[in-house]
Amino acid sequence: MFDGIDLYVVSTWVLPVLLAITFHEAAHGFVAWRLGDPTAHKLGRISANPLRHVDPMGTVILPGLLVLAKAPFIFGWAKPVPIDPRRLRQPRRDMVLVAAAGPGSNLLMALIAGLLAHLLFLAPPEAAKWLGDNLFNAMVINLVLAVFNMIPLPPLDGGRVAVGLLPLGLARPLARLERYGIFILIGALLLLPMIGEAAGLDINPVGAVVLPVVRALMQGMMLLTGHGW
Repeated sequence: MFDGIDLYVVSTWVLPVLLAITFHEAAHGFVAWRLGDPTAHKLGRISANPLRHVDPMGTVILPGLLVLAKAPFIFGWAKPVPIDPRRLRQPRRDMVLVAAAGPGSNLLMALIAGLLAHLLFLAPPEAAKWLGDNLFNAMVINLVLAVFNMIPLPPLDGGRVAVGLLPLGLARPLARLERYGIFILIGALLLLPMIGEAAGLDINPVGAVVLPVVRALMQGMMLLTGHGW
């Protein structure tokens, strides 16, 4: 233990989180490139190098401060992949596909992690435990990212999918929420739970929506990859 932080636990989360964020962002850029927009490709954002996607404040400083403060939620973000909708072949349809690519990549990574767990017997026992914890955490963080990002609120991916699928009369007001979306998220993720805790109440609107879906997906993913539940 170091100042209340279990370094072993931290070591089993760092790699899964970095990979989940990296491939989520790279997937957005890759799909946009294949659909006609080379912006992310030209800027080197279709990359497996986490340094190309890490935002110093959103990926490192803010989550680290929240961990040290033992906040009820850890919140952060990566550098957004630049997309120019005007260069997509069918902008409204293609933006749906670009937005969905990030959560889709997280579902794929969760599946791969579950399948790789069948190879743990090849590793020495000490390494197998650490690798197993990494793979389990990779399933968890990827499913959490997939579900959280599909909340239909811009600037989350789910908001952009909803804007592309809804009739224009509903899509336009939703799109206008994007400038306020980050503040709504911070309020729902941090402020409301902290206010609830101070009042002796359990107020966790995001968890109430996200966690049941994550649990259901985790159960399905474990069954799909042959681990049972």
